[in-house]
Amino acid sequence: MPDRGALHHVELWVPDLARAEASFGWLLADLGWTEHQRWSAGVSWKLGATYVVVEQSPALTGPHDRMKAGLNHLALHAGTREDVDRLTGVAQRNGWRLMFADGHPFAGGADHYAAFLENEDGFEIELVADFPVP
Repeated sequence: MPDRGALHHVELWVPDLARAEASFGWLLADLGWTEHQRWSAGVSWKLGATYVVVEQSPALTGPHDRMKAGLNHLALHAGTREDVDRLTGVAQRNGWRLMFADGHPFAGGADHYAAFLENEDGFEIELVADFPVP
């Protein structure tokens, strides 16, 4: 039974399901998520009791903008610093662009090793190293 108040799921409405599945799918699978559900307009991946959905909804009214009210980014535990580095390299070949390159991998602060990535549709993922920097 999950902890009371724990995150249950996140649903992201996307303008292009195939593009979203390509950019999110490999990353989530690499981090241990497994495909959970699939239907004509969407797909979800699950890790433990939490799942992430990408859906191309006919009710979508505009593009995602992380700089406006709403979701700014998802931050995911990515393992070691080496895991973050490896995922950052692979991500850039799978539809993600490294953000804040001038501060990478410490763009979140001197004691926060992470990669900030943005896909073609403007969704941001932060891959966080689980271990503090010495």
